Amino acid sequence: MPRKYFDQELELLTKRITAMGDVINGRIETTIQALRTGNTELAQQVAAGDNEIDRLEHENEKLCMNLIASQQPIASDLRIIAASLKILTDMEREADQCADICEIITTSGMADSQRLPVSHIVNALEKVHDMFTGSMDVFLSRDIEKAKSICVADDEIDSAFGKIVLEVSSALTQNPKEVMQDVDLLFIIKYVERMGDHATNIAEWVIYMVTGEHPELNDGDDAFKSAD
Repeated sequence: MPRKYFDQELELLTKRITAMGDVINGRIETTIQALRTGNTELAQQVAAGDNEIDRLEHENEKLCMNLIASQQPIASDLRIIAASLKILTDMEREADQCADICEIITTSGMADSQRLPVSHIVNALEKVHDMFTGSMDVFLSRDIEKAKSICVADDEIDSAFGKIVLEVSSALTQNPKEVMQDVDLLFIIKYVERMGDHATNIAEWVIYMVTGEHPELNDGDDAFKSAD
């Protein structure tokens, strides 16, 4: 395969992953709205739409494998393709967890509650949405410093996770009649926390694309040393 055509295919891969990111971004926005309002119709749309994300993931994975098979990529090309495969996995899991959250909304009636933990979970999911949007931005820009800032933001999600778990646990002891709703809230906040992790993973893989290093940036500032 001529180099020019190979570069065009790499550019196509970037465009297709970005387009998939736009679809997932819409899923996250709809999940936030469904959780905030208790709109089960919106939640059903997200829960039922996971096959589209799986299809996009498989199509993009196939493009990655074709690029590897078509010619022997140089090291920098191979990093981009390998990181793209990893990023696709994290993107698909973001969508999976939106579907998981929305499935709970549609089956439990939990979202009809105006209780404070629901509001706090919505706030955490909005921050995760910002992280995911930022991770897709750095996928295009290859901005290492912005990628690091996304990873730092995950500490805020982890903190929110801990606080909401304590909040819900306290509610369990005070009002045992709502035990099933509280269990649902614990599942949802765990999904939100994992979504933050996946956004962080995407940012880390972007750093790998550029530097050849894959730092673990969830552990604080010391982890930046491996990327310098």
